[in-house]
Amino acid sequence: MEKTVFVIGLGLIGGSLALAIKAEHPETTIVGYDVSEEQMKLAKSLKVVDATPLSLEEGVKSADFIIIAIPVTQAEHILSELESLPLKHGVIVTDVGSTKKQIVEKGELLAKKGIRFIGGHPMAGSHKSGVTAAKARLFENAFYILTPSSGVSTEDMSLFTSLLKGTKAHFIVLSAAEHDQIAGVISHFPHIIAASLVHQTEKYQQQYELVTKLAAGGFRDITRIASSSPAMWRDILLHNKEALLSMLEQWLEEMHDVRAMIEKGDEERIFEYFSKAKQFRDGLPVKTKGAIPSFYDLYVDVPDYPGIISEVTRHLAEEEISITNIRILETREDIYGVLRLSFQTEEDRKKAKTCLELHSYETFLPF
Repeated sequence: MEKTVFVIGLGLIGGSLALAIKAEHPETTIVGYDVSEEQMKLAKSLKVVDATPLSLEEGVKSADFIIIAIPVTQAEHILSELESLPLKHGVIVTDVGSTKKQIVEKGELLAKKGIRFIGGHPMAGSHKSGVTAAKARLFENAFYILTPSSGVSTEDMSLFTSLLKGTKAHFIVLSAAEHDQIAGVISHFPHIIAASLVHQTEKYQQQYELVTKLAAGGFRDITRIASSSPAMWRDILLHNKEALLSMLEQWLEEMHDVRAMIEKGDEERIFEYFSKAKQFRDGLPVKTKGAIPSFYDLYVDVPDYPGIISEVTRHLAEEEISITNIRILETREDIYGVLRLSFQTEEDRKKAKTCLELHSYETFLPF
């Protein structure tokens, strides 16, 4: 495929898409643009892109495909700019945002100029950011949602998915409205709940000083996603406003039902409530990538003596296993502590578990 792909936004997603495309189509020319000159230089030096233009206008002129890999609000501005720029007739334009309705509406306006807009949402991510964290394998086995605008043909879709074949993702076509409802349920709304739990805990901390200390461990785990970018979540909530307002109403009704169960002391309904939740949750796919990046954690029992952490990390480094995060959960004199190691993939976690157990460490997986 001797085509030119113009990637706008050289962060984790844009860089990873560029690498995946190049891996499958080495003859393709990847041109990358970013508002940060440093990111463009890094992308060029790391061979994530082949060239970097001096301006957006220069970059779009020869592009057969344009990938807008920036936050959705900024992506809308770029789409507006594209209307007045000299694009190739028949160019295919896509984005990577996690809300689709407003962005697809913007994309519809480009159809009059012979431009094909295919909304995209690769449901994969990482706990690292920037082009230095980019990798071609990021989207492997992930779901990649496509929301084409009207006028996009079967041939256009085939051409586009062929370009992205190197991602090794599973493509699913939805309407923009369907996407926003589903993403709202499994990603956007959970982020609201996580943030609200943190706010509630902060309020109680003013009354009970021990709250912060006791909220470590499990509480940190279930509210991990509250540490996401505030600017990104501001934009997502405003762009998926209708769906989220409806979900909030349903959630309030749900909480009223729970409150009524507790007030009445209805043992049977309370048991059934948690039993049904457990059954549904335990039936969810374990290895499939979803809208919220998975945490591939491994717990390691370690004795408390100087140098133990460097010893563990050295063993993993010798096997070229990369750790994305490391945290000491408990360590007291004369007893074993626990290290929580986080990895990029399930494969890395399995390799780490095997490696450490060969060195006589006891490891276990989270429930």
